[in-house]
Amino acid sequence: MRIPLFSWLFLILIYYVSLSFHVFVVSSQCPSDQQSLLLQLKNSLKFDSAKSNKLKQWKNGSDYCSWEGVSCKEDGCVSHLDLSSESISGGLNNSNALFDLQYIENLNLAYNNFNNTQIPSKFDKLTNLSYLNLSNAGFVGQIPIEISLLTRLVKSPHLWVIISNIYNSLKIPNLRMVFHNLTELTELYLDDVDISAQGAQWCEAISSSLPNLRVLSMSGTNLSGPIDQSLAKIQSLSVIRLDFNYISGPIPAFFANFSNLTVLSLDFNSISAPIPGFFANFSKLSSLSLKYCQLQGTFPKEIFQVPTLQNIDLSHNLDLDGSLPEFPKNGSLRSLILRWTNFSGFLPNSIGNLKMLSTIDISGCSFTGSIPKSMENLTELVSLYMPSQRFQGPIDFIHWENLVNLVHLQLEFNRLNGSILSSIFSSPLLKELLLSHNQFSGQLREFHNVSSNLITLDLSFNNLEGPIPVSILSFRGLYTLDLSSNNFTRFPFNDPQQLRNLSTIDLSHNSLLVLYNGSSSSSSSFPQIQDMNLASNKLRTFPNFLRNHIYLERLDLSENQIQGMVPNWIWGISSLSQLNLSSNSFSTLEGPLPKYSSVSVLDLHSNQLQGQIPFFSPSARYLDYSKNRFSSSIPTDIGDFLASTVFLSLSSNNLHGVIPVSICNASYEVLDMSNNSLSGMVNPQCLAEMKSLRVLILRKNNLTGTLSNRFTGYCGLRALDLGRNQIEGQLPKSLASCTNLEILNLGNNQIMDTFPCFLKNISTLRVLALRSNRFYGGIGCSKTNGTWQMLQIVDLAHNNFNGEIPERSLTTWQAMMADEDGSQPKSDVLSSEGGQYTGAVYSFKDAITVTSKGSEMDLVKILTIFTLIDFSDNKFNGSIREEMGVLKSLYILNLSSNAITGEIPSSLGNMRQLESLDLSQNKLSGHIPQQLTKLTFLAFLNLSNNQLGGMIPTSNQFSTFPPSSFTGNKGLWGPPLTVDNKTGLPPPPTRNGSLPDSGSGHNEIDWNLISIEIGFTFGCAIAIGSLVFCKRWSKLDSHKWYYKAMYNILLKIVPQLEERLGNHRRHVHINQRWRR
Repeated sequence: MRIPLFSWLFLILIYYVSLSFHVFVVSSQCPSDQQSLLLQLKNSLKFDSAKSNKLKQWKNGSDYCSWEGVSCKEDGCVSHLDLSSESISGGLNNSNALFDLQYIENLNLAYNNFNNTQIPSKFDKLTNLSYLNLSNAGFVGQIPIEISLLTRLVKSPHLWVIISNIYNSLKIPNLRMVFHNLTELTELYLDDVDISAQGAQWCEAISSSLPNLRVLSMSGTNLSGPIDQSLAKIQSLSVIRLDFNYISGPIPAFFANFSNLTVLSLDFNSISAPIPGFFANFSKLSSLSLKYCQLQGTFPKEIFQVPTLQNIDLSHNLDLDGSLPEFPKNGSLRSLILRWTNFSGFLPNSIGNLKMLSTIDISGCSFTGSIPKSMENLTELVSLYMPSQRFQGPIDFIHWENLVNLVHLQLEFNRLNGSILSSIFSSPLLKELLLSHNQFSGQLREFHNVSSNLITLDLSFNNLEGPIPVSILSFRGLYTLDLSSNNFTRFPFNDPQQLRNLSTIDLSHNSLLVLYNGSSSSSSSFPQIQDMNLASNKLRTFPNFLRNHIYLERLDLSENQIQGMVPNWIWGISSLSQLNLSSNSFSTLEGPLPKYSSVSVLDLHSNQLQGQIPFFSPSARYLDYSKNRFSSSIPTDIGDFLASTVFLSLSSNNLHGVIPVSICNASYEVLDMSNNSLSGMVNPQCLAEMKSLRVLILRKNNLTGTLSNRFTGYCGLRALDLGRNQIEGQLPKSLASCTNLEILNLGNNQIMDTFPCFLKNISTLRVLALRSNRFYGGIGCSKTNGTWQMLQIVDLAHNNFNGEIPERSLTTWQAMMADEDGSQPKSDVLSSEGGQYTGAVYSFKDAITVTSKGSEMDLVKILTIFTLIDFSDNKFNGSIREEMGVLKSLYILNLSSNAITGEIPSSLGNMRQLESLDLSQNKLSGHIPQQLTKLTFLAFLNLSNNQLGGMIPTSNQFSTFPPSSFTGNKGLWGPPLTVDNKTGLPPPPTRNGSLPDSGSGHNEIDWNLISIEIGFTFGCAIAIGSLVFCKRWSKLDSHKWYYKAMYNILLKIVPQLEERLGNHRRHVHINQRWRR
């Protein structure tokens, strides 16, 4: 059919008119109020204009489509609005002009602070919205259900992004209702939204409503329980992020069907199961993160060989075992993080095949062997963390200079040895190099082509020696330098080159003799230094080059050989806050001393300082003047001047006079004035009321009077030591208020009282020393179940206690018992710590005098495993209870000089840790138990002056004890007691009535021993003779039983007869069938 030309022209005209009309309609459908609405939005929002980069530029009269954060379509309708990170703090509600911008397709309000307001419900008016980002915007409350009506969200490239702030302020009350209209959603981001749902609930809601989901990101949403089987319906999942939840149980087996999986993150959940091996079959897997999941078992090493795998993080799974496989060439792995797992074995040389690797972190694993040379091939490596391993051998064969991108290198706490080459310092981007706690040796060579970016260098705790090269000053960016615990002899302290950024330097525990290179001692190589540690060297002069260091905050010169004066210019450094000059030979402080100093921590102990006690720093928090020769009285205003001091030690000087009352005006936590010549009343009454006081040590003085009875419920005392004074009276009952008391030492005084049962509720008590006083009565307390479970030292010696030793008390002292598995507790030093919140951290270790192995000794440090019971020189009677044997961790037991009767219980043989046992000067009878020979640690034993009898055991330690351990026991005999002193009486006469002549060389015949030998020989002769000579008997059936029995007995006694009789069995006619 032919159509006329006119008709064609008419149709074209109609189409053109129609098209023009359509364009006109489309272009005219966008309102002209877009700019006005944007300005209304700006004016309604509260934001910080100083931090705003977008809203503050919106101005009337300009093209709104060119405003920052605004994008428009060709018709002028606003389509994209990005107000993220604009410091918006409020102003968004349902009446806001934002919801009149109905053509917006992309809205981003992330990273603001809407000040805990709810998400408006009018988002449903933005029907064209396909992208919504409210992440970290400060919204709270429930996510409005109206958002589920935004059906165009499913057409967005990111589909739906709703993330709350870190406080889980947003909530979704009903997952099904929210997801009901979003059936085409492919990406779901609900990180940090409070969903609080069990596994079956959230899995079913998602799987039934979102069948096409590819990305599931619900980190930190309070999900709990195991992952439900219903999630298996969504086989299109490629990204699963469910970290920071409360998911429990193993990774479901149906995860093996997620063949498109590229990312799996389950960090911080309680998987508590092995990792399934099916992950090795995922051909697209790029990231696997399972840190802090309590993983168990052995990790399938095939997963490391997945070709697409780029990142794997299994860190902080202490029960996860595994080893590294052989890596294929050109692997994709970029990040390998196994820190704090139980991976072990060798680092394979094939690790050098991972050319894309940028991070290796195997900190805290158990890898062994040497570091492979192929590491030098990892040219993309940025961070290498391999501390706390068992690596050994040298590292100088590796071309470290090839690692041009290396920033962090940590190899500390290994067994590496050999020399340290300068090439390891040459990586141009290197910022951190930690090689401490190894076995590197030799001298450091001069550094060449070093990294100017190096910030931290730690070579401490090695065997390096010789002078430190001057070229170390080439590390111009160095901030922290630690060369401590080596054997370096020289350092360029005042070289013309300078480390202007150096803040901290630690050269302690070396062999530095001098500080200078011969140039001016007033110049310094590090003018910005803040922290300098030169402790434990061989320095003999004070480092005067520090005189002009106005930034110096901490200086430690302790344990050197510096003599003479402490220069007064040191107090003029206004920034100096901590100064440690202890354990030197300083004799004076150069005057004049300032009236004020900024030093808050001052340690001068163990010097030879003398004269008046110097107090010139009222802001001091820690003052230790102990072990000097100060010989003045304590200033009367000390408590007012040092009102903020936390730690004050004046012990071991020559101080005299009384303790000033003003001392109670301070806030001391530790007050130690022991080992002086202080006199007067024991202490001002107010000391008992000081709430801050933790440690009060006044032992070894001449203090008199009685103890204050004004301890209150606020008592915080942990240690009270008033031993070796002249204190009288009774123990104050109010001391029971000090419920944190650990050490109570009142020994060597004149206190007259009964046993302090009123302290039985102080469960923390570890040391109770009441020796050498006038205490009397029994030591049993009623209702003692659980009393003093931590008690490790109880010293009641030299008092007037009497009665029986209560068995109930012994069974409650659990610190003297072994653990249930028989193991001993770990050793530590008993100390009082504090000052963390005052700027003066301290750890105070108390001392005590005890009797051990027959002599007194001072325990300068009380170990937590040291245990002692000393009840000597009292009037205890009765027997030693069998229950005492439960004290299996006891080190010293002294019950000497009492009136104890009965036998030595065999249960004492269970006290395997016992080193000293003194039961002398009692009325013990019976034999010495053979079980005591099991005490293999026993170094001192005294059983003298009792009524023991029988033979002295000779096994193990008993053969080493001298005769004095057993003398004074009339019935004891055997080594080490000789004939002359075995009983303490004349030896028995011979048969003719004469005494044996010890010098004649004739010994008395022991008929008891001879009779045993004769009997044994006679019995063997009868048995063997009957077998050998009476052949006729062997043929009689009635006597065959005799031959069989005797033959078997002889073989057990003399196995060698088997070989001899076996060859001649025909002579004795023994039937073979008897030997079955």
